[in-house]
Amino acid sequence: VDIPLVRRVAIFGGTHGNELSGVFLVKHWQENGAEIQRTGMEVKPFLANPRAVKKCTRYIDCDLNRVFDPDNLGRTVMEDIPYEVRRAQEINHIFGPKGSDDAYDLIFDLHNTTSNMGGSLILENSRDDFAIQMFHYIKNALAPESCPVLLIEHPSLKYATTRSVAKHPVGKYEK
Repeated sequence: VDIPLVRRVAIFGGTHGNELSGVFLVKHWQENGAEIQRTGMEVKPFLANPRAVKKCTRYIDCDLNRVFDPDNLGRTVMEDIPYEVRRAQEINHIFGPKGSDDAYDLIFDLHNTTSNMGGSLILENSRDDFAIQMFHYIKNALAPESCPVLLIEHPSLKYATTRSVAKHPVGKYEK
């Protein structure tokens, strides 16, 4: 399979402000960017929902990880628009636009979970050859530790996740 080169990668933390692993990593990499930089590639650590992080709460008005649909991304900005919808529009402007050739190649969205599933990767499209090969590499690099891959693909649903702005959306959940 001929896969275009990945040149622009974003690492998101704080999509949910009370999930602190990604927040700590993003803040660390914002101060120590050399750890994640690679030749020929732009890697941008990004705090997705800074207001929720500041309050250490999941979200302010609504779940940021559910508002990246065309209706919300196309809403007119008004004073009463929910904070996370405005933030989604900003993220789409910076890393997208969603579905375009100009969108970032990869968004790696770091989350925490309270379920007992350990470290897990989330795949949104079973035909994303790049993500599948990357997951294979990650699983082999972590062996013998387990790292399940969860496919959340549905034939009639379009995902409105934060990471869905990228050409290759990847979620990472850690207990």
